[in-house]
Amino acid sequence: MRTKFLQWMMAAILVCGASVFTSCSDDKDSDIDDLSEKIIGKWMFAERNGEPTPTNKKRVFTFISDTKAYVSAAHSLENGDTKWFDHTEADIAISGNTVTLTMHLNEHTTMVDEFNITTIDNTKFTAILKVTVSVDGTVVSSSENNILLTKVTTDYSEAILGMWEGHVTSEQGSAFDDGEDHKWEYKNDGNFVYYIQDEGGNWIANPGQTLSEYFVDGTVLCTRWVNGGIENREWWEIASIKDGVMKWTALRQKEDGSTYVATFEMKKK
Repeated sequence: MRTKFLQWMMAAILVCGASVFTSCSDDKDSDIDDLSEKIIGKWMFAERNGEPTPTNKKRVFTFISDTKAYVSAAHSLENGDTKWFDHTEADIAISGNTVTLTMHLNEHTTMVDEFNITTIDNTKFTAILKVTVSVDGTVVSSSENNILLTKVTTDYSEAILGMWEGHVTSEQGSAFDDGEDHKWEYKNDGNFVYYIQDEGGNWIANPGQTLSEYFVDGTVLCTRWVNGGIENREWWEIASIKDGVMKWTALRQKEDGSTYVATFEMKKK
């Protein structure tokens, strides 16, 4: 009997000891080592709640240190404001696995992105993202989603400069495409010129366009323009710029929620 009791005691001690070590290991693994270093770089939305992110709804985050980042997006806020985030500066705070970005959009509006990061490696990270927008201290919108971001290592901001001519190459184009050849001239001051053909077939700058702005952040091209008093916006992802040929791609979402891929190709002039 004494022998069985001692065997039972030893087994209990071993089980308890294993539980203690497992608990300690789990606690240690719950925090991502060197998160302040791993987060450095440029990251772009890829999926939200397991679904691919439409190109027009993507955001780009460039973490340059554990206290500073830049954000690019073009979103409409719940209070009616429409924001143009062209490498907008954000303050960062890192605590455990939580990375918090705070942007003061103006003297009244503050946007906070809180990433609870679950996994991260050299090419992607997953997180629960809570976005809160406050106006004069009052929360006007709040959302929470599971997201996947992928790392961006290419920058096309210089390669896009110049004159380009091309047309849509997918069966289905985008909302502002007519299937015809067009020309764009991208300047290094953040403006572009959109050319159309007159009745004589000559290329002229579109006379009805009163605003033509763009920026490139990594592989994302964001444009906005005003034509006839109406502002339009459109994002493309630059798939490649090589040997004088530029290719675009975009995941577009219809009003019914269904999606399709649009592609565009142009040559440098």
